[in-house]
Amino acid sequence: MDLESFHRRSIEDRDGFWAEQAGLIEWHKPFGKVLDYSRPPFARWYVGGETNLCHNAVDRYLRTQPDAPALHFISTETGEERSYSFAQLHREVVRMAAIMRGLGVGRGDRVLLYMPMIPEAAFAMLACARLGAIHSVVFGGFASRSLASRIDDARPKLVVSADAGSRNGRVIAYKPLLDTAIGLAAHKPERVLMVDRGLAPFESVAGRDLGYAALREQHLGDDVPVTWLESNEISYTLYTSGTTGSPKGVQRDVGGYAVALAASMKYIFCGNPGETYFCTSDIGWVVGHSYIVYGPLIGGMATILYEGTPLRPDPGILWQLVERHRVSVMFSAPTAIRVLKKQDPSWLSRHDLSSLRTLFLAGEPLDEPTARWISEGLGRPVIDNYWQTETGWPILTVAHGVEKTPTRFGSPGKAMYGYDVRLLHEQTGEEVGTNEKGVVAIVPPLPPGCMQTIWGDDERFVRTYFTSIPGRQVYSTFDWGVRDPDGYYFILGRTDDVINVAGHRLGTREIEESLSSHQAVAECAVVGVADALKGQVAVAFAVLRDPAQAQDARAREALEGELMAVVDRQLGAVARPARVHFVGMLPKTRSGKVLRRAIQALSEGRDPGELTTIEDPAALEQVREALTG
Repeated sequence: MDLESFHRRSIEDRDGFWAEQAGLIEWHKPFGKVLDYSRPPFARWYVGGETNLCHNAVDRYLRTQPDAPALHFISTETGEERSYSFAQLHREVVRMAAIMRGLGVGRGDRVLLYMPMIPEAAFAMLACARLGAIHSVVFGGFASRSLASRIDDARPKLVVSADAGSRNGRVIAYKPLLDTAIGLAAHKPERVLMVDRGLAPFESVAGRDLGYAALREQHLGDDVPVTWLESNEISYTLYTSGTTGSPKGVQRDVGGYAVALAASMKYIFCGNPGETYFCTSDIGWVVGHSYIVYGPLIGGMATILYEGTPLRPDPGILWQLVERHRVSVMFSAPTAIRVLKKQDPSWLSRHDLSSLRTLFLAGEPLDEPTARWISEGLGRPVIDNYWQTETGWPILTVAHGVEKTPTRFGSPGKAMYGYDVRLLHEQTGEEVGTNEKGVVAIVPPLPPGCMQTIWGDDERFVRTYFTSIPGRQVYSTFDWGVRDPDGYYFILGRTDDVINVAGHRLGTREIEESLSSHQAVAECAVVGVADALKGQVAVAFAVLRDPAQAQDARAREALEGELMAVVDRQLGAVARPARVHFVGMLPKTRSGKVLRRAIQALSEGRDPGELTTIEDPAALEQVREALTG
């Protein structure tokens, strides 16, 4: 079947289409109704059906491939490696579930995980799913105040944490951050379960803190049966920052999410049972939930849990892991590739990558120069995909499991099955034409796997996502996009990151891609800065492949002129940045997203505020120095 027909059926015959996809997972009790959309925009999928994420990710493979690899843990930070078959993973998940059950955790209770990338984190996620408890993973190392706000919102009975994580050879002690957060929070969790890695000494709080290792020994032979859940019960919440107010707890269901991930593994990622999937993200982000833990395991694949960076011990480490574990499908972020782009390209060809079929990239817009560089360097297809924490799986990409649709550099692809994607005028709500800029929106009902609501706040869910387009109750992604005549979408940046220069609305993405096309530029960020004459002007910050090209003032001035000329030629003078500053690195979150708002604040002489997720504070200092230099 061709992708267009496949997509059309998913919209025009939702019940028939998604009833078929439900056969990709196992159900304890059949569902009575595929979709209940009696209360728009809230969608309920597979009503009355009972299933369990842990069963579909682990237990069912005990019958068919118990000794097949399920989880490979590699830490280039500590040198530790561990591998688990499906049978071994099952035993560890059951032991973790027994510990949690012994601590009073049951169906509907919340468990907050504040963990590094270690196997026990995956055990804990799957154990919660097994018990019917609701897990909420907070990125390890989050600042105490941010962690406290999540504790107060989720109100967990139990927190699972570890003594420390490690990044770039630097130990990050979690326990002091956690203790401070609990002190700040109004809600006090009853228990804290600690995994001691021996990286950072910590003090236990009497009557509250318990050691995982000792409790595991007490539950080695326990059995904890799966708790069968109605499809629309809550599997987890995951917090994402809002433009205003407290963080939003994206709430996910059980059945719809399991079906969506199983379908994506078949149609989008084309993974097969017995193969290996390598996602370089973190379980603190939605990509880690969907495509480190649940998705690959539901697909019967081994998954790699990696604690490390793309550069340690050398810039070939990712490809070394691909070779060693015979990775078939890899999922990373454009930021990671841009980091590698600054290294010797020979690292791309030093390992046997014959097992690798496809590299998928997502997390931020993928510029054409980066996509072309990695695709040519690996000699493998590179497939972009666009989605959000809220959707849980790709909105736009190509689905080679349906049809071998060609990719296009600069485009994440076409609308995926289940998503009725439209480009709408931000003021009128009308659909825009081909190659015209509009807001990327989805006509509800949202497909299976997408968020149900915001945890504890249905009204905020509706207000945030379904009221920004005048006259229409549609889900707004808050991203600008265009669609070419063949149905390929191009993402132009956030609607709230648009630069208004003398009445001309310019997406930061467009300018960034233009600058990145210059051979000297490894990566860049463009922000809109207030200007008394034009309202806003574009200001760019560029990281060079060779910093020596901007060592002195004359060289910087010449290169800045070259880059402005590139934008002039490609986008016109109106898009030309007012300045191009050169820095050694861009301020980013630990998940690799550029902190554009912080850069903008510094550029306008404002305080960037608390940056709890910043990877390296020195990057922000480089921006400051560039602005004052």
